[in-house]
Amino acid sequence: MTKQARRKEKRKITETNSGASKNDILVIIRDVTRNLHFLLQDCSREGARLFMLLKFRHVASQFRSLFGTIADALDKLPLHVIKVCWEVRELVELVRKQARKVTFELDPEDQTEAQRVNSVLQQFERGTEPDLNAMKRTLTYLEIKTWIDCKREVKFLEDVMLSSASSVSDDEEASLLSGLISFLCYCRGVIFEDVDFESLHENSQYEGRSSAGGGSEVLSCERRPPEDFRCPISLELMTDPVTTSTGQTYDRTSIQKWLKAGNSVCPKTGERLINTELVPNTSLKRLIQQFCVDNGISVAKPSIRSHHRSGASAEAGSPAAAHAIQFLCWFLARRLAFGTEEQQNKAAYEVRLLARSNVFNRSCLVEVGTVPPLIDLVSTGGRTVQENAMAALLKLSKHSSGQQCIMESRGLAPILKVLNRGLSFQARQIAAAIMFYLCSKKEYRKTIGDNPEAISGLVDMIKEERTDNATMCGKKNAVVAIFGLLLHPGNHSKVLAAGAVPAIVRVLSSSMDNTSLVTDCLAVLAAMAETTEGSTAVLQAEALHMIIWFLQSETSRVVKEHCVSILMSLCVHGGSGVVAFLVEESSIMPLLYSIITDGTPHAAKKARSLIRVLQEFNEQRTSGLAGSSSVLRQPLIHMS
Repeated sequence: MTKQARRKEKRKITETNSGASKNDILVIIRDVTRNLHFLLQDCSREGARLFMLLKFRHVASQFRSLFGTIADALDKLPLHVIKVCWEVRELVELVRKQARKVTFELDPEDQTEAQRVNSVLQQFERGTEPDLNAMKRTLTYLEIKTWIDCKREVKFLEDVMLSSASSVSDDEEASLLSGLISFLCYCRGVIFEDVDFESLHENSQYEGRSSAGGGSEVLSCERRPPEDFRCPISLELMTDPVTTSTGQTYDRTSIQKWLKAGNSVCPKTGERLINTELVPNTSLKRLIQQFCVDNGISVAKPSIRSHHRSGASAEAGSPAAAHAIQFLCWFLARRLAFGTEEQQNKAAYEVRLLARSNVFNRSCLVEVGTVPPLIDLVSTGGRTVQENAMAALLKLSKHSSGQQCIMESRGLAPILKVLNRGLSFQARQIAAAIMFYLCSKKEYRKTIGDNPEAISGLVDMIKEERTDNATMCGKKNAVVAIFGLLLHPGNHSKVLAAGAVPAIVRVLSSSMDNTSLVTDCLAVLAAMAETTEGSTAVLQAEALHMIIWFLQSETSRVVKEHCVSILMSLCVHGGSGVVAFLVEESSIMPLLYSIITDGTPHAAKKARSLIRVLQEFNEQRTSGLAGSSSVLRQPLIHMS
């Protein structure tokens, strides 16, 4: 190789090495710039003012670190090998110098206001109600000027708390978040008076997941988590869902035990795992956490719950949060009892928001006596007042002490009045949801069923002709309330007499794409079909073909379980005509065998029983003894 060629090769190697170094530096600059963009977005997020005020030292240190990284990267950037004009080089040099020189001094006013907030939290922690003027000064400084502004701040902090519920390793951070939420809830309830309820009803985003009418409650006949929320291994509600290389999601604890046992395949699909990396499924995790919040299931880490001595404080998140909520509950109770109609309406709305958050808030609200005045408002207020009072009672009825207080305060009659003659359909559907929660207590089912307005009102709601979202939600609430009443055997004949079965079958035929509603309707039919009279009503409503269709087409294991239960009951109580019809249906046997393999344990048991009945009938029919079975009688309904 000539000297010139060697020089050329050496220059090529140098340029290659410089290029690699340059690319690495550019990647660093790109990543830092992106992180800087994200940090600026976090600082400017709607509702983040108070949180950023308390985290200003941490934010400042993050900015310092990012700009320091940019300066270091630009120091090492080989501009001499990059073909750029001198103006660009000059700008890069200017940015490098500025990134090196920039400082982030803490604003003295920010420090003062942060100290003021910490002082307020310390007063709450000691059980002392802080000076309102001090809190007003902080709100003014942060430009939190209206009730809506304050609610946005609460919503932001609740989202932060929810997203980190099972990943926060710092108890102090969790306590701070709960304290700030309670501080703002107190301010929202006590300081801000004016609320535009019409605007809230028109724009439901301020209500979070629940609409202004309170109709989007997560109600289910058996209040079991959706199947996607349960781990395929343990069948329990997932607290930390993770996804494997096969795309299947499991609870972290369960899949880790599976892997530690030496397994190298996916438990659900049997596919070989390419690697054992477990990717957190944050979207599903948030949905599960929201389900837990709506159903009063605690999702806090054990370490957080055990951090405080008081059980009440532990549920609230911190002693400061517990006392702030207690002070607010007392204030709202006084307003409900002695305030003007406008103040009562606003207090009822605050109760519905506060009780939506957690079990501790509901317990406090019941203990201070908010239930009796809310019951009075149901009968005395206008449409908006009635809706807010009913929605507040709905949230409180999720707590066992709330259910007891409603019944002991003679709240059943006013609630049933709203169910049948409420000032709006929103109020009526909320009444149906309250009935569901009241029926969760065994001792109330007979009392409610004995009231002639209860079952008839629920069935009338199911019969509603409209099919808009609000009406369908009301129908769902009524269906699950009826399911609760059916848990008392004495209510079966009353539900039948009210015409519930044909009404539910009509809902099924018009809601085949609504899996949640279909599941609940089938659960009620399964409960009704357990008696001869109920099976007769199901057959008279011509539901048999529909049940078979759902068994064939639905993928939900719970839906299949209900379908098999109904078919088994119809065979037992409906006679040999039903069995003969199922025997002739060629798809039934393969479906039942697949349920034994893939269905729930209860569904598999029912499927095996139904297979035995069908096989026995077929054998007897073959031998000419079909009518002699002790299990099957002549059909009560002639099948076409």
